[in-house]
Amino acid sequence: MKLKWALLAVFFTITTVLTGCEPLLVLDPKGPQAERQANDIMLSIGIMSFIVIAVLAILTYMLIKYRASKQSEDYEPPHIEGNPIVEAICVGIPVIIVIFLSIVSVKSNYIVEATPQGYEDQEPLVIYASSSNWKWHFSYPEEDIETVNYLYIPTDRPLEFKLYSYGPITSFWIPQLGGQKYAMADMVTTLHLAAEVPGEYMGRNANFSGEGFAENAFNVKAVPPAEFDEWVEEVKETASPLTEEKFNELLEPGHLGQSTYTGTHLEFSPAPEHNHGSSEQDEHSTDEHHESGHSEHDDEHSQH
Repeated sequence: MKLKWALLAVFFTITTVLTGCEPLLVLDPKGPQAERQANDIMLSIGIMSFIVIAVLAILTYMLIKYRASKQSEDYEPPHIEGNPIVEAICVGIPVIIVIFLSIVSVKSNYIVEATPQGYEDQEPLVIYASSSNWKWHFSYPEEDIETVNYLYIPTDRPLEFKLYSYGPITSFWIPQLGGQKYAMADMVTTLHLAAEVPGEYMGRNANFSGEGFAENAFNVKAVPPAEFDEWVEEVKETASPLTEEKFNELLEPGHLGQSTYTGTHLEFSPAPEHNHGSSEQDEHSTDEHHESGHSEHDDEHSQH
């Protein structure tokens, strides 16, 4: 009786505590990529929960049915041969589960690495996301603006992030929009995302990169396309230009607040030329952008 009340008290305590917790961000998706990953997580949890419950139920049954009992000292238990059907089930079910989860994982991996489903016919918004100790720089080459430690993105439009680093390896992650992906110093990795719900989201570096790692985060604001266009125009009218001297100052190790500039650092400090995870067309357009950036930079030097 005491055990029963103790278990009820534990259950009531856990339930009360959990009701005050916010939902896990990875299980509160706001975009197609994150939704796919959240579904896979819930599928895995469901399968594992079924296995755990089934195993515990069988264990309880076996412990009760075949529990030890008093026997005479000369008692000798009967010899029992293995049952091939039971052994086949014990081996076969785990193999089937592993194969099923492997197929789901591989299929999902190809889906989340590509343009979000339903957005294949739209032109993506390209954003170069580069990290430095311990901040994030977001360059919008089409809009010719740059932000530090915050992102403004339109909803219902595919996003194509070009990731790289000016310091140690970092990991770009917006849990409610998709999974993390590494940003490295000598190459560009591509991450495809999309936001379908307006709102403010948390983004951060998910890879330990030194003493300032804990605060290496950024804010993400998803707004309707019309509002995004208004923000771009406002930035062009009010923000200061980003100079090479100012950018080098931003690269110094330390923490900064949010800031906004016209122009991007891609003009004088282009992204690495090696692209990983992009299509040939993406690489070609990126190379053209780099070449144009280099030529403009060379022209400026020749004029000086």
